Amino acid sequence: MTNIDKPRLRFFENAPGQKHIPEQDKYLYAAQAPRHRLGIIGTGTIGQEHMRVARLLGRAHVHGIFDTQKQSMDVALANFAQLDTGFAEPQASPQCYDSLEAICGDPDIDALMICTPNYTHFDVLKVALASGKAIFLEKPIATTLADAFAINALAQQYRSFIQLGLQYRYKAQYVEALHEVSERGSLGALSMISMSEYRPPFLDKVGQWNKFNATSGGTLVEKCCHYFDLINLLAAAKPQRVYASAGRSGVFDGVVKQGQPSDIDDSALVTIDYANGCRASFTLNMNCPEFSEELCIVGERGRLVTQERFAVHHEQELSASLRIELGEHGASRETTLAYASAIENSGHHGATYYEHCALLDRLEGLEVQAATPQQGLWSMIVACAAQESSRTGQPIDVEQFLEAQNLTIEFDPS
Repeated sequence: MTNIDKPRLRFFENAPGQKHIPEQDKYLYAAQAPRHRLGIIGTGTIGQEHMRVARLLGRAHVHGIFDTQKQSMDVALANFAQLDTGFAEPQASPQCYDSLEAICGDPDIDALMICTPNYTHFDVLKVALASGKAIFLEKPIATTLADAFAINALAQQYRSFIQLGLQYRYKAQYVEALHEVSERGSLGALSMISMSEYRPPFLDKVGQWNKFNATSGGTLVEKCCHYFDLINLLAAAKPQRVYASAGRSGVFDGVVKQGQPSDIDDSALVTIDYANGCRASFTLNMNCPEFSEELCIVGERGRLVTQERFAVHHEQELSASLRIELGEHGASRETTLAYASAIENSGHHGATYYEHCALLDRLEGLEVQAATPQQGLWSMIVACAAQESSRTGQPIDVEQFLEAQNLTIEFDPS
């Protein structure tokens, strides 16, 4: 049994009452020394989440950080130092770099994590590619389809690998749903997939870049690419036709930048037809006080429903469940799902933690089911087709939509 495989009593190993245990007596409390060094580019909300998760997982050390905003780096370092006090074995403070080229070119760094605003992804990635290092690129893959296609093409020729930050596939309920559908075949052939997110408005960002179509790619690209990625994985077929209705209800009317008011949608309804006959829908609304998500899948043998509730205003922990209804086809059941609290509280309800596991596994040459640039591209194709449909009021034929932009790609279900 390796240190990675053995049990970890994380609640106890860093508890104040257990710090008297000498190093030679640590077994369940012993942490393997980090084997990899990460460079975090962009130290805003998601960049700091990746720093926090890397520290908790312990397989990689945050070697350095870079951000064009000094305040972001200062806050990230302070938060990281405060976090580090809770661990028995302190780590060196991350190095701060004065340029993008400097952090990408440091030979001591094994992998680069790009956590910058959406509209910067392609430019930052082009600099990172010169390093030849493994690259983690936060979602969405880009803000325009042209850039997304270009990134996918570059990834095919890259000597290392690029992993996309579509971490919702690692949420507990979606891991189980994908297993039931794809591995166990519990529902048989699928006929319908329905997903929804009801939530408060998008959080504040530096420069409020996530409130404008030009810098975020639009709401259905910026956030909803997560859901389109999941739907594509479940359908396991090429999306052929997309129809959407989206709009603004005034949630962001008070956000103005350089005289321009926010122009992103805060609610949407999207339907997708797939080549195998499966139909899907997605619903978004940002007028809600709490967070909730639901997935409903119907197949020839039954129905699967997952639900997630996160009452942030009541400071209640996440509640997630999965229900399978098979009738005469088999045993129906309902399950409550949760990761260990330390993991679930580390970011995106534990999804980011397991996303890091996949990244580090791949660095070590293992086979993983992490999001690829092509999967990131297809999630964006659906999102962009949906935004075009909402703009024109017409259904969008995906193939014709791409051909009109001189873009072509073969669908690969893997």
